[in-house]
Amino acid sequence: MAHTDQQEVAAQSGNFKIGGDLEVNRLGFGSMRLTGEGIWGEPEDPAECRRVLERAVEQGVNFIDTADSYGPDVAERLIAEALHPYRDDLVIATKAGLTRSGPNEWEPNGRPEHIRQACEGSLKRLKLERIDLYQLHRIDRNVPVEESLGAMTELQSEGKIRHIGLSEVTVEQLEHAQGITAIVSVQNRFNLADRSAEDVLEVCERDGLGFIPWFPLETGSLAGAGGPLAEAAERHGSAPAQLALAWLLHRSPVVLPIPGTSSVEHLEENLAAAAIELSDDEVRELEQAAD
Repeated sequence: MAHTDQQEVAAQSGNFKIGGDLEVNRLGFGSMRLTGEGIWGEPEDPAECRRVLERAVEQGVNFIDTADSYGPDVAERLIAEALHPYRDDLVIATKAGLTRSGPNEWEPNGRPEHIRQACEGSLKRLKLERIDLYQLHRIDRNVPVEESLGAMTELQSEGKIRHIGLSEVTVEQLEHAQGITAIVSVQNRFNLADRSAEDVLEVCERDGLGFIPWFPLETGSLAGAGGPLAEAAERHGSAPAQLALAWLLHRSPVVLPIPGTSSVEHLEENLAAAAIELSDDEVRELEQAAD
């Protein structure tokens, strides 16, 4: 019986079909923290990172987001070490389009040959024959987006990727990209303290695209003592970060939060947010306070 309960934790967040055919539980896992400081090199405790991945899947997480640039290569490799052979319902999303020269250093590279090379590398590290969701990590200002997405569309026609997503785009960039190829998801920074991508989320809702908020746990000053988030968390007997996730899940049925961590304890706390139900009044109060 305990096993069923564990399975149901992430499932309580509801589900969403990415691209209309990949059904995932909405509360997923982001793998950026499974690396060293500055998202560079090996994590301090690789064994704990592998346990985090195993535990996430045990608790019903079937959507994991990663990128070749996390480490670089480290997060993808750990996912395969911990979880391969994969469960049938597990969707792994990865990204290409950023290169690394050191800790906290990120340089866009949207050249078609780079994207193709990155895809081959990701397939190898993740031990996959096809990547379910392949995302352009950033639009490279020095490369026409038609060329970057053209490379991804070719990889798609070769059966190496299933669906294409974007990351950190404006409404204008998203709609331009949709004119080039089928886009199924957008990953933008979005949380209770920073709702600047609200207009992009609205287009995702309109078009049925998954919206993957990164940095979902940022709460600014809202979680401070006596603040609205702290008060609401106290009422629910939960942590402010859990309420921040519950707010994202409540915000829209297309939102797929991917909180990341390198600790099993913190993972379990994040996943418990799937069971928190906020009233419309609480949501309004939190949004007004954030404004």
